[in-house]
Amino acid sequence: MQQLLQHNPWNEWMQKQSANTSNLFGADSSILGMLKELGAEIDPQVLGRLQSEYLVELGQLWQDFLTSKLPEFSDRRFASNDWHQQATHAYNVAIYLLNARFLGLLTEAVQTTEKKKQKIRFAVQQIIDAASPANFLATNPEAQAKLIETKGESLMQGITQMLEDLKKGRISLTDEAAFQVGKNVATTEGSVVFENRLFQLIQYKPLTKTVHQRPLLMVPPCINKYYILDLQPENSLVRYALEQGHTVFLVSWVNPDLSLADLTWDDYIELGAIQAIEVVQRITKQDKLNVFGFCVGGTIVSTALAVLANRGNHPASSLTLLTTLLDFSNTGVLDVFVDELQVSMREQTLGHGGLMPGRDLASTFSSLRPNDLVWNYVQSNYLKGQKPPAFDLLYWNSDSTNLPGPMFCWYLRHTYLENSLRVPGKLQVAGSAVDLSKIDAPVFIYGSREDHIVPWQAAYASCSILNPKKSNRNRFVLGASGHIAGVINPASKNKRNYWINEKLDANPQTWLDHAEERPGSWWPEWATFLADHGGKMIKAPAKVGAVGYSEIEHAPGRYVQVRAD
Repeated sequence: MQQLLQHNPWNEWMQKQSANTSNLFGADSSILGMLKELGAEIDPQVLGRLQSEYLVELGQLWQDFLTSKLPEFSDRRFASNDWHQQATHAYNVAIYLLNARFLGLLTEAVQTTEKKKQKIRFAVQQIIDAASPANFLATNPEAQAKLIETKGESLMQGITQMLEDLKKGRISLTDEAAFQVGKNVATTEGSVVFENRLFQLIQYKPLTKTVHQRPLLMVPPCINKYYILDLQPENSLVRYALEQGHTVFLVSWVNPDLSLADLTWDDYIELGAIQAIEVVQRITKQDKLNVFGFCVGGTIVSTALAVLANRGNHPASSLTLLTTLLDFSNTGVLDVFVDELQVSMREQTLGHGGLMPGRDLASTFSSLRPNDLVWNYVQSNYLKGQKPPAFDLLYWNSDSTNLPGPMFCWYLRHTYLENSLRVPGKLQVAGSAVDLSKIDAPVFIYGSREDHIVPWQAAYASCSILNPKKSNRNRFVLGASGHIAGVINPASKNKRNYWINEKLDANPQTWLDHAEERPGSWWPEWATFLADHGGKMIKAPAKVGAVGYSEIEHAPGRYVQVRAD
């Protein structure tokens, strides 16, 4: 039996795997070399302990192999029976997962600052995710089975799709031919009633006979298209607000080209949010309106309201902030992309003019969830030759926008790098000192519990910045899921859950510990808040616009149609 094992090809394969992976902790380990280059150190005793534990587990895998016991694992990347029933692939996965776990432990053992450790953690995780056996035809049994089943057609289709994506400069996440803006996404009826070189203002047709006196102005992020708020009727937050009896206006940001490469943060505040507020006031003849901001749109509209407050103007009846950062102390994994060196490089290349390409921004966000937004599609689109299914949210995700270089660089330095926005009077924007505490309006703040772009604790931090002396005017609601899926959670589908707690605490975890968990969507909580600050009910306007603000074109308008690529 021993002789058979010594000459067994499976035995030789296992010995090769063992030899390759034994370098994980060795002096020639590429990972340890990378850590040393980054100036990171690991306590020799900790390193020795991890090495011993690693070898014990590797030895156990070896013993299991000798007794023909297949390893067990529960990773959704390897859910197919093909990974579990074939010894070669099962042990390949087992060794990969063993290495991945101990690389993670190595990273956590690094002795350095938390910021450096976060960068190291991110870099190592990128390596781990890229090295998955599922990402290569030679080690992916599902792709191999598909190749045999289709007599090579799957590989030919995969190569064709890969070449098409190379031309586009991005991976196809969905069947993009299945959607068209204005046809089956962004279809809520409305009209563009104002435009300048920075945005179009859409006024939507009422869906109720009476409406709240005070209009609602929605300001989406400028780094994405607005129609995340109006995908399709069943998951449109715009339509939901209309159904609740609000007169809804929405900012549709321009997708900048080189003619707009000189736009600044001041422009987005003065010519963007502030002008939108003033136009809505003039059209509706209302001094007060409910103001809404999503993600960067929330940062923009909050800055605008602070600028107006410094001028003695308080137009907001209420303010809604969804997954918005005002305090940038905790920026989650995005922090790995921001330091003095990287910001200075951007300022040198883009600070005085130029464009931050939308494809670069999209690649950055995809790298935050590479298994979901990169490798999953490498496997299905290229290795298996499958066409991605139609999915409205992923279509929107692929419809990226450029940003003007000066605006982008200002935003990076003064928020993500220096965290100055939260400090009263530290920044001058549009000729005014910015003090967010001067915004005089009750605030509805929403965070998503699994948000990797705006950690919910960071969203919660806005509670102490806004209305600092009247915290009872603020309300925080925590929703399930992530940055987008948590927000776009229609009330009609009654999915997921959310947490509420009327008593705000300085510590977000304390707030959560005493919060009440409720099933379904948080949208009705927001609807109640809006109704409380919407004023009396009046007859819905018979037509959109007003004198001087007639319809320019039907929604969704031209600006949203322009693609970055």
